[in-house]
Amino acid sequence: MAATQRKALKLRTWALFTFFFLPGLVIASWVTRTPAIRDTLDVSTSGMGIVLFGLSIGSMSGILCSGWLVKRFGTRTIIRSGMILMVIGMLVMSLALFVASPLLFALGLALLGSGLGSSEVAMNVEGAIIESLMKKTVLPMMHGFFSLGTLVGAAIGLSLTAWNVISWAHLLVIGLLVIVPIALALTVVPHGTGKDDPAEKTAKETVLHRPFYKDTQLLLIGFIVLAMAFAEGSANDWLPLLMVDGHGFSPTSGSLIYLGFTLGMTIGRFTGGWFIDRYSRVAVVRACALMGILGIGMIIFVDNDLLAGVSVLLWGLGTSLGFPLTISAAGDTGPDAATRVSVVATSGYIAFLVGPPLLGFLGEHYGLRYAMLVVLSLMVIASLVAKAVAKPQPSAVIDERKIS
Repeated sequence: MAATQRKALKLRTWALFTFFFLPGLVIASWVTRTPAIRDTLDVSTSGMGIVLFGLSIGSMSGILCSGWLVKRFGTRTIIRSGMILMVIGMLVMSLALFVASPLLFALGLALLGSGLGSSEVAMNVEGAIIESLMKKTVLPMMHGFFSLGTLVGAAIGLSLTAWNVISWAHLLVIGLLVIVPIALALTVVPHGTGKDDPAEKTAKETVLHRPFYKDTQLLLIGFIVLAMAFAEGSANDWLPLLMVDGHGFSPTSGSLIYLGFTLGMTIGRFTGGWFIDRYSRVAVVRACALMGILGIGMIIFVDNDLLAGVSVLLWGLGTSLGFPLTISAAGDTGPDAATRVSVVATSGYIAFLVGPPLLGFLGEHYGLRYAMLVVLSLMVIASLVAKAVAKPQPSAVIDERKIS
């Protein structure tokens, strides 16, 4: 019986690895084709920005509804529906490119974003529960598979671009390719995980406990993920341009340096679990924040090509564990882990999606290098409140299995 349970848990973990990998693959697949997509849709750069706004609308709608949806229907149902929306979004985007319709492409992006937004939060809730059952840190590795997916997707996209494969066919193939692994992975995810149980809900209501919005520890954890997700999103949005405009790199070199940031993220996430288990969450958060501070600080204040290249690796390492580590910490802060994890995840995703574009306004007036002072300041504060992610004492641990 115990061996069967271990095998089921292992399969469930690999299913989560798959669910993190596939969105990274999908996102990188269409992002690498953005120039060709813009030309196919025959829109200006500003027009392309309006088209891409569909992704933001879809992502935010999915994220903001995800906490309630997980509690109402469970993680498996929301992951399944989110993945279906992701596939449909890719197929609609492919059709939009075939008929050259910007409006239809924006609709496809909205469907893709809503699927990713809702499923990402559900996946993090599922991952936090798996961690509690395994008594081992695995969320960083799960997020590492997302980073790995982006690397694989980018490599495929760059290769197909070099071979002059038309973009609509590329998106169509990727959209169809992910269907089978999604279907297989769903078979090992149990029903009802994360779903509210009426009897337990009634019992919990009799226990005095601060609501999550009055929980100082949870709010501080939310700030840490906000700061680190903001730093990650800022690199994704601005790093190549920052290197070109702020340090005089060529566009090609700026893109290659961005790969250094992605490499740092991937390394940090695949190795982070070992460091967290060996040391502590607090020590790892502080170390990550300090690496991020050092990397971002060098980019802002140092005019040296070699140091600028090294700094992006530190920037990637510094932000790599912010999201998975805070998700783990949020689930330990009290009962109703699904709500707590979704609150922290939502804070991170909002910072990741909405925060970095705001730096464009500062960059317009002061330059992108000095606009990054905002990111640097948030990372400094995150390092100072790192104690918020400390694991609770054994007597205070809430058994996550009660909500699975």
